Amino acid sequence: MAPSGLRQCIRDVSPYLILLLSISTLGPLQFGFHLAELNAPQDVISCRVRVPASSRFASAWATLTSYTTKPATVTTSSLPDCIPMDDAQFAVVSSMFTLGGFAGALASGPVSSSRGRLLAMQLTSLFFVIGSLIETLGASIFMMALGRVFSGVGAGATTVIVPLYISEVAPPRERGTFGAMTQISINVGILITQTLGYFLSHDSAWRWVLGAGVIIAATQGLGLLVVPESPAWLAAHGNVSQAKRTLQRIRGKHYDIGEETATWHSDAVATPEEEALLGDGEAAAALPGAATAGGKSTRHLGFFEVIRDPFYRPALIAAVGVMSVQQLCGVNSIIMYSVSLLRDLLPINSAVLTIIISAINLITTVACSPLPDKLGRKTCLLLSIAGQGASALVLALSIIFEAKILSAIMVLCFVASFAVGLGPVPFMLASELVGQEAVGATQSACLGANYIATFLVAQFFPIINVALNNWLGGAGWVYFIFTALAVLSGLFVQWRVPETKGKRNADEVWGRTRRID
Repeated sequence: MAPSGLRQCIRDVSPYLILLLSISTLGPLQFGFHLAELNAPQDVISCRVRVPASSRFASAWATLTSYTTKPATVTTSSLPDCIPMDDAQFAVVSSMFTLGGFAGALASGPVSSSRGRLLAMQLTSLFFVIGSLIETLGASIFMMALGRVFSGVGAGATTVIVPLYISEVAPPRERGTFGAMTQISINVGILITQTLGYFLSHDSAWRWVLGAGVIIAATQGLGLLVVPESPAWLAAHGNVSQAKRTLQRIRGKHYDIGEETATWHSDAVATPEEEALLGDGEAAAALPGAATAGGKSTRHLGFFEVIRDPFYRPALIAAVGVMSVQQLCGVNSIIMYSVSLLRDLLPINSAVLTIIISAINLITTVACSPLPDKLGRKTCLLLSIAGQGASALVLALSIIFEAKILSAIMVLCFVASFAVGLGPVPFMLASELVGQEAVGATQSACLGANYIATFLVAQFFPIINVALNNWLGGAGWVYFIFTALAVLSGLFVQWRVPETKGKRNADEVWGRTRRID
C-alpha cells in the first residue's frame, strides 16, 4: 500500500472499528482452532501412546489438577485419559466437523438475512460453546463426534457471516484489506491450537486443549454484547436512522458518512459480497442490492436453474471446481494429521514442526494477500497448484528414501504454496465469474463443494495412508496421490478457469453480451 493510501487507511479506521473486527474475527479464529485441535494430541487421545507430563510442566500440572481431583464430589476420574480409536474411527471423529460445517454454512445465510448478522454471530458462538464442552467432557467416540458436529455448525456459519459483516462495517476503500482478516484469523486459530497441543498432549491434559475452545467462544459471546448490528442490514430493513447512527459511531464522530449512506433507500444497489455470501435469493432481495440502480428488481436464480442453463454452466463448473481443488490438493492432510503422519519420519519433533508449519502458513498468508490483485487470480492458482504438486512429489520421495531434512523442508513448502493462491482465490471467484442474478446459487454450490472435499480428505486420508503403507511398505506413498491430483487440478484451471483480474463484470470475463430474459 502506498504511503498516502496507508495514511488514508489510518484515518478511516477508528478504535471502535478495530474492537468490532477483533471480536467478530474470533469466529474464523475458532474455525481454524477446531479444524486442527485434534492434530497434536491425536495419538494421546486415541490411546496409541502414553505420554507422561514432561518434567518442565509436571509440577504445574500436578498443582492444577490437585484442585479438581481432591474433593470426592468434584473429580475428573470419571473421564478417561484417552478414548481407544483406530485410524478409521479417528477419521470419523475428525470428519464430523466438516459435516457440521456443511450444515452451518447452508443454514446461516437465510438466518443472517432475516434475523440479522449480530444474532447469527451470537448463535455461532453458542454452537462453539456447546461443541467445545461436549468434546472436552467426551468419554466416547460418539460424544467426541457429536461435539465436532456442533463445533462444525458454528464454523460453517461463521465462514459465511463474518466476511459479510466485515464487508459491511469496513470502510469502502479498505474492504479488500480487511477482507483478508478472515483467512488470517483462521491461521491464527490453527497456530494457537497447534501450540497448545504441543504442550498439553499428555495424560488427560489434552482436554484442556479442547476446553480452550470454550473460553474463546465465551469471550466472543460476551464481546458480541458490545457489537452493533450491521448498519447495512438495519438500513435494508427500514431502520435507516439507527443505521446512520451506528455507522457514524463505527466511523468516528468527524467522519463524513454521506457517500456511504446515499444509497440507503428502497432501490439501493447491493454489494457483490452481500449476494455472494448470503446465497439466499429472497433474503438477498431485502438487502441493498436487490434492485438495480434504476429501481428494477433483479431476479435471483436457484441452483437448479443455474446448473441447467448453458449460459451459466461454464462459470458454475469453474467456481465449484476451484473450490474443490482447494481441498483436494491436500493441505488439510498436514493441518489435521501432521503430528501423527510425520512422527519418526522427520529430524525434529513432529509437533514442533507443526507449530512451525502453522506460523509459516500465517506469515505467508499475510505476505501473499496482495498477489491476486497484482499477478492475477488464475496465475496465483497455477503457481499455488504447481508448488503443492512439486512439494508433494518431493515429500513422497524424501520420506521413502528417509531424507529427513528434505522432508521437513518440503512440508513447509507444501503449506506455503497453498497461501499463494489456493487459500484466498477460490473465495473470490464466484462473484467474479457470474452476474448478480446467479451469484447466490453459485456461492452456495461452491461452499457445499468445499466442505464435501474437506470431508473426503478428513475421512479417507488416514485410511488410504495406512493402506498404502501396509501394501507397499514404508511411508509417504499417499503424497503421490496428491501429486497426481495437483496435475489434474492444474489442467482443470488452465482449461476451464478464466482470468478475472481487471474485469469489470462477468460478461467481460467470458467475452459475451449480457442475455436479457
